[in-house]
Amino acid sequence: MGPLPPKWGRLERPLPKKGIIVSSESLIAAATILAFGLIILGVAFGSAVGDGLVAAKAVEAIARQPEARPNIFTFLFLGVGVLEAFPIISLGLAFYLLLVVANVPGIIAHLGGK
Repeated sequence: MGPLPPKWGRLERPLPKKGIIVSSESLIAAATILAFGLIILGVAFGSAVGDGLVAAKAVEAIARQPEARPNIFTFLFLGVGVLEAFPIISLGLAFYLLLVVANVPGIIAHLGGK
C-alpha cells in the first residue's frame, strides 16, 4: 500500500499490523516488580524521615534538659530500633511478594524460553 495523500505537509503511512507482544505473564511480572520497587521506595523514604524526626526531637529534648541526656538517649535508641523494625518486615514481605506469590523468577525463565 502506497503513501496516503499529504496532510499538513507530510506523508502519513499506515502502521504495519503486529500480533500481541505482551502476554499476561509478562504483565504480572512487570506489575510485581513495580510493586516491589514502590514498597522499597516507601519503606526507605518513611524510615529515613522517621529516623530524622526521632533524632531531631531527641536533640531538642537534650538542649532543653541536658541533665536528662542518658534517659533521652535510651528512648532514642528504643524509638529508632522500633522504627527500623518496620523496614525489615516490609522488605521481607516485598521479597515474599516477588519470589513466592508472583513467582517472578519462574515467569521470567518461562518468558526467556528456558
